[in-house]
Amino acid sequence: MAKPLRGPLLRGARRPRVALIGRHGAGKSTIFEGASSPVVSHEHLAGLGGAYQECVVDVGLEQISLVDLPSIHTLHHLSEHDQVVLMYLLWGDRWPLEPPSPDNNSGRPDFPAPDVLVQVVDATALERDLELTLELNQFGRPLVIALNRVDEARKRGIYIDVQSLGEKVGAPVIPTIAHMGKGIAALFETVLAVAREKSCPLPQPPARHIQDALRPLNAVIARPEIEDVFGIPRALLLSQLAENDDYFLQSLTTRFPGLQGEITEARTSAGKALPRPLAEELHADRHHRAAMLHEAVSSPRSPESGEGWRRWLDELFLHPRWGLFGSLLVFATVLLIVFEMSALIDSWTSARLAAWVQEWQPQSTLGVVGRAVADGLVGLVGIVAPYMLPLVLLLVALEASGVMHRVAFVVDRGFHHIGLHGGVAVPFLIGLGCNVPAISAAAASGSRREKVVAAILITFVPCSARSAIILAIGGKYLGGLGVFAIFMLTLVVIAVLGKLLSRRFADSAPGFVQAIPPYSLPRWNTLWRNTWEQTSDIVTIVTPLLVAGSIVLALLGHFGADALINTVLTPITGWWLGLPVALGVPILFGVLRKELSLLMIFQALGTQEITLLLDHVQIFTFLIFLTFYVPCLSTFAVMIKTLGRKEAWFSVMSSLVTALLMAGAIRLLLETIRFLAPA
Repeated sequence: MAKPLRGPLLRGARRPRVALIGRHGAGKSTIFEGASSPVVSHEHLAGLGGAYQECVVDVGLEQISLVDLPSIHTLHHLSEHDQVVLMYLLWGDRWPLEPPSPDNNSGRPDFPAPDVLVQVVDATALERDLELTLELNQFGRPLVIALNRVDEARKRGIYIDVQSLGEKVGAPVIPTIAHMGKGIAALFETVLAVAREKSCPLPQPPARHIQDALRPLNAVIARPEIEDVFGIPRALLLSQLAENDDYFLQSLTTRFPGLQGEITEARTSAGKALPRPLAEELHADRHHRAAMLHEAVSSPRSPESGEGWRRWLDELFLHPRWGLFGSLLVFATVLLIVFEMSALIDSWTSARLAAWVQEWQPQSTLGVVGRAVADGLVGLVGIVAPYMLPLVLLLVALEASGVMHRVAFVVDRGFHHIGLHGGVAVPFLIGLGCNVPAISAAAASGSRREKVVAAILITFVPCSARSAIILAIGGKYLGGLGVFAIFMLTLVVIAVLGKLLSRRFADSAPGFVQAIPPYSLPRWNTLWRNTWEQTSDIVTIVTPLLVAGSIVLALLGHFGADALINTVLTPITGWWLGLPVALGVPILFGVLRKELSLLMIFQALGTQEITLLLDHVQIFTFLIFLTFYVPCLSTFAVMIKTLGRKEAWFSVMSSLVTALLMAGAIRLLLETIRFLAPA
């Protein structure tokens, strides 16, 4: 059920700025990578500060600006590096008593202070991280705790009461397994909730004897003019002055020089009233409170043994090292099942229909049109029944079971290199069957930018018709190595074009949080409904175009227009590609129906043994051109419907230019190799 809106959407200028904070190794950067955009800004903090990363992330209909700050362990005895991190957390790049950067003329900070703090803690070493939690409570900012590595804690027999921990620290606690993507979606949904409510945890005071000792120092800084200068809660300022923070002390005494003597006297008085030096006593008290808190919310148990098969599957699909292997295993299994089934289904359906229609050889124009309609419908059955339905049905089942969400999470980082998210992995896989439902699937998810980039790249994925041509001709005349080279070249072209397209749309690439749902058994009603939604364009768009294309093909052949077409296309076929002029007709008609190209190649050359007219260089060049050039008319029509005319024509021109350049380059390379090779 849809959630009601609780106010204006937090996106655009309203989006909150969220800072990830934590100790090195707690999983802070892993959470950032799990939600980050393909376009990430990498900058350095001023002075001795380290590097940070920043990007915009979509969370449902809303957005956040996510910042991965350098690691920080504690605010006690800050190093110069940690001091800079603290100052950016409190004030961004506009520090008290320091003028703005002369390079910034806009009046707005280059690095605004974060609106929400997300502390990433390690569930296997919670006690160490809770000291920083108690310090962050003093910031007066909304705080969310990401309890990471809960799976490792359970393996070690450590169980943490998440609800109790949240109540005791005064901030929501979200369990996460960052390297598997679990809990990240819930984490950022909680971040948006606290940002909207502006709920902040209350600072937890130190022990009573420390409070009594700090009363004189607290009285010295309890002045409105001091709060106006620093703009931070008094509890935090008191803590930093008590622990000899040089920056706060120097800033305060520079602005209010008359207070230096009072502050020194108050700190000396507090130190005399305590058994240890003031800074050490504060640190020991905070360490004690963190230990007591850890003891109250954690309990040792024997490692959990239930849900073993789910954990085993997650280790296969979501593991940082083995997850990619699991994803490739899923893809390979899907393709193996589909191609094994396709041969059987094709022999039962389209092959028998084609043999029956082949017996009809009309001579009249009306009969030719009727035969063309029958050919178009048989071609439709040949696409849908053997390839599309089994592929889409199987992918929908994997998505409903939760497997495809895990595959998308694992391949997400790889897709970032071509400017996309892992969620488009399913449409790309559907494209191996047919580009039409693949583009429809890509258009149903993601931002406008992702729809356009994914749809354009999907047109370069070899569909079943193009794969059949490559396997039939390349497998016979070029061997397995030649076929492998063509498919690998396709991957290279998709990767390069993805890089180029990501630059074209670089300013509109928000991150995306991939939810990891629990495993579940798909329901048949849902499977058939979702399968129809992804293939309905076949009936509404592709069927009329296939029939119309078949009629156009038949009439052109019936009235003898083949010679004219070949003559017009001679600059491409003969001059640029070095192919027989007779192949112009198969090239042109491949735009209408790719699956007819293979048959028309043999018809145009007048022989089933094409090596009598084409050498291996020509065969390789021709297959490269057929693989990349203009997608079929059905794909073009779907792109117009989902993306608009501008992007559809851009896709056509991109594929045509790519096909000409790649085929020409391959021809030149192979001709050069043949020329230089010894006879």
